[in-house]
Amino acid sequence: MNKKTFVFGVLCGMSLFTVAQQQAVSTEVETLEEVVITDSKFYLNRENSGKVITKITSEELEKQQGKSVAEIINATAGIEINGANSQAGQNLNYYVRGGKNRQVLILIDGIAVSDPSQIANDYDLRLLNANQVESIEILKGASSTLYGSGAGTAVINIKLKEASKKAISANFKSTIGTNQSQEDTNYNLNNFQNNVSVNGTLNKLSYLASFGNQYTDGLSSLANGTETDVYNAINGNLKLGYRFSEAFKMTVYGSWDKFKADFDDGFAGMDSNDLSTTKQQRYGFSPEYTYKKGSLSLNAAYNKVERDIESSYPALYNAESFTADLFNRYTFSKTLYTVLGVQVKQDHMESFTIPFGGTDFEQGIDPEIAKYTNVDPYANVVYVSAFGLQVNAGARLNNHSEYGNHVVYSLNPSYKKDFNFGYLKGLASYGTAYITPSLYQLFDPIYGNKDLQPEENATFEVGAEIHFNDKATVSVVYFNRKEENFIDFVDLGSWVYQYQNVNENFTASGIEFVADYNITKALKLSANATYTKVDEDLSLRIPELKVNGLLGYQLCESTFMSVSYQFTDSRTDSFYNNISYMNEEVNLKSYNLLDFYVSHNILNNKMTLFANVTNILNEDYQELYGYSTKGRNVNIGFSLTL
Repeated sequence: MNKKTFVFGVLCGMSLFTVAQQQAVSTEVETLEEVVITDSKFYLNRENSGKVITKITSEELEKQQGKSVAEIINATAGIEINGANSQAGQNLNYYVRGGKNRQVLILIDGIAVSDPSQIANDYDLRLLNANQVESIEILKGASSTLYGSGAGTAVINIKLKEASKKAISANFKSTIGTNQSQEDTNYNLNNFQNNVSVNGTLNKLSYLASFGNQYTDGLSSLANGTETDVYNAINGNLKLGYRFSEAFKMTVYGSWDKFKADFDDGFAGMDSNDLSTTKQQRYGFSPEYTYKKGSLSLNAAYNKVERDIESSYPALYNAESFTADLFNRYTFSKTLYTVLGVQVKQDHMESFTIPFGGTDFEQGIDPEIAKYTNVDPYANVVYVSAFGLQVNAGARLNNHSEYGNHVVYSLNPSYKKDFNFGYLKGLASYGTAYITPSLYQLFDPIYGNKDLQPEENATFEVGAEIHFNDKATVSVVYFNRKEENFIDFVDLGSWVYQYQNVNENFTASGIEFVADYNITKALKLSANATYTKVDEDLSLRIPELKVNGLLGYQLCESTFMSVSYQFTDSRTDSFYNNISYMNEEVNLKSYNLLDFYVSHNILNNKMTLFANVTNILNEDYQELYGYSTKGRNVNIGFSLTL
């Protein structure tokens, strides 16, 4: 039997067997308390959602202290974040259901964020400090109806922390640990993370100010590197809220983030003193007016990103974007909810490079040319019947300054049947999405192509979810996604390259399995597995099979411990051979990672001590060919709330 089929089958079988045992001993029907919002912009119980949404709660985040946002999300079904386990400054690549970075849309507090200067117009998760995050919702599938361009394979909604209800509260968190490769056994302290937050509520005013810093050394970006590469990040966040009345409230916020990442010459495969610096400024406001049957909300944000590349090919990138999402939620009845909205997004960028033989920077991309505007009206309807039928449907008219009008739509019916042991839910969905070319792909003077057309995605899903009271939930979903007008970096010959649409259509399909089982009140098992089949031309760095598991045990009221496991299948990668001057493919072997975490509360639950050991077996593996990954490492820390 094929080992991939065997691992997947055993995991499914074990989980189904354990939940079947639970069915025999539990008869009380309970309503799930977990609430999701990303799939409809309404606060709905998960059981009434036609999507299988992954929600990482604040409690779950507290049990993963010391990990980055990328590492946390990387344990989710259907997601592979390449670079999450490498040197801290390594570029991140998002592969969701066989897709790429440009098909994943990141939201912060419900509003889309991106970096228009990036080739994929994506958002760099390295700019986020995990200590400032309250919760994460991950919605997979085509979601352009609600969120616009880029929502082709997933929407990741990251909610930042809110102010305490007390008049004043302070939070301190500090982590210290190692950062070494598989060959290094010295366990030197090279990883330092600190975060402080002051927050509270005074009458109608709420406030939160936080600052975070990370300094990580000890590991070279290249697997064969001998010089270590430093990563240093700072994060500042300010949020103010004021409730003018029971009906009207306003939130204003600002964030300032910066990181410096040393890196090496990957083309030559040798150490170098290269440095990448990224700065982000983000400001926004969110007024909300609530009336008898609904609410009117506005999310508006301005984002500025500056990137400075110091290497043999120095470059400067500046990008600005403005996003405003105005939407009205209206409840016709207990069964019918609607959202009507309009989203405006404006991006522009500029770049500077030093020409071959030159000594000074010259402008490559002109911001007066490299810009575009979207104005998208959209509508979404949610119907939740009394007899188990739920329907989530919507449409959006994209008005793009470069491409004119484009319509996307989605239809997501589901049916839930209650039983004495819990419920059984069947679901299906079909949605379309579009991914507009980035400003870099359009206007770069060397590689750009002004004739590019948007990519189009269409995703079909069908699945089932079974819930056994408040003891276990198991879901299985099949997905099939088709891509048209795929944008590729094409070799035109004679050392000429350009971004072009590919005439051929591509397909990615697979199965996602997720199970959560409360074995006892103190012992919980969570597991997921994803099988992904992708056309060969799209398979770069995408594992065919990926499995995650976590066994958490509440030893006593104050002590928690967990063991987590991750299996990543073999993948195809490519590298530039500087002898043959050609890109060559290479196979990266599968690998297993095993981590341990423990935390203990003291001082009347005001202080938490925690520690983790990652890659316990010191597995030697590669995420990216030629680049380093972390070996066995130990981190310890504390969190104090006053």
